[in-house]
Amino acid sequence: MHDIYISGTGHWKAQHLVTNEEIVSSFNEYVRLYNIEHEEEILTGSKEALGPSSVEFIEKASGIKTRYLIDKKNCLDINVMKPILSPENPGKISILAEMSIHAAKEALDQAGIQAKDVDAVILGTSHISRNYPAIACEVMDELGIEGYGYDMLIGCSSTTFAISNAYSDIASGLADTILVINPELTSPHNDFTLRDSHFIFGDACVATVVQKDSTSKNRARILDRKLVTQFSNNIRSDFGYLNRVEEPPKDKKDLFFKQNGKGVFKEVCPMVASLVTDQLSRLDIPVSDISQFWLHQANANMCRVIMTRILGTSDYDPDMAPMILSEFGNVASAGSVLSYHLNNNLQKGDKGIICSFGAGYSICSLVIERA
Repeated sequence: MHDIYISGTGHWKAQHLVTNEEIVSSFNEYVRLYNIEHEEEILTGSKEALGPSSVEFIEKASGIKTRYLIDKKNCLDINVMKPILSPENPGKISILAEMSIHAAKEALDQAGIQAKDVDAVILGTSHISRNYPAIACEVMDELGIEGYGYDMLIGCSSTTFAISNAYSDIASGLADTILVINPELTSPHNDFTLRDSHFIFGDACVATVVQKDSTSKNRARILDRKLVTQFSNNIRSDFGYLNRVEEPPKDKKDLFFKQNGKGVFKEVCPMVASLVTDQLSRLDIPVSDISQFWLHQANANMCRVIMTRILGTSDYDPDMAPMILSEFGNVASAGSVLSYHLNNNLQKGDKGIICSFGAGYSICSLVIERA
């Protein structure tokens, strides 16, 4: 059995930084005008008045301070409240492929290889722009990669699940080197008029090179994988090709990301902590041997609760579980590897855990060791 490594990572972030102050100002002006427009219905009880947001509310609820968006102007325009993108043109590269290629080039460079050395491309995301042809195939064509590629979706666990799939393909002999790409253009799927979610998401992409017998100076050996899914409607999106034929049609707002945040917090935190604890026990690795955890960047409070359950104490060095959430917001499946990419302090022999969790429910934990 050959050793299989993460030998390089890369990232892309959207151009425009948006602060909490900016997003709150836009949202509250929308709320003010909505409540004026619907004053009579609100007085009669047929509609509920919308409540304002605040910087304090956002930071307490999530830990988010800023996020990067692909179209700041229109997302903050109270008459638009969404990004505006040009329709896909078969003669031009798609936006998800463009994001992926930017991140992929950095990952390939970090791994010390070229695109021609890649045997396959696996794209994992929670937000796909089209059904087919696969974005992975488009990326292969643009980079000159020969082999196979496919797209896959499992919510915010898509990146780690895709890395696990890459590991399996390499272990089986299908490939020696696989490029995993994870474009997360989340802002088109976010409802900027909803108080509970208008601040959550950012647009980003990560890429990971998974390789047999890597000689990269950045390589980390994948020691173990543990995956689990459990069905839940607490995180849901109903957007899909059946929408056009459904009668009666769903309201457009029902097609956005929606979640029962309290339910997710209550159910997912113990699931993640238990999975990681059981995984380390099976491997006979004391939790004290884990130098860093790169968790899904969904919510700062969730990450603290999970870390406290795993470690048995809330008194731990923040660098042990680095948070990029405050700057990037929730970038869906890209978050855990983006945290790893930007905050990897492992020295040779040190162990760490990359762990994602999200819709499904789905959880994947990767135990790695710096080589």
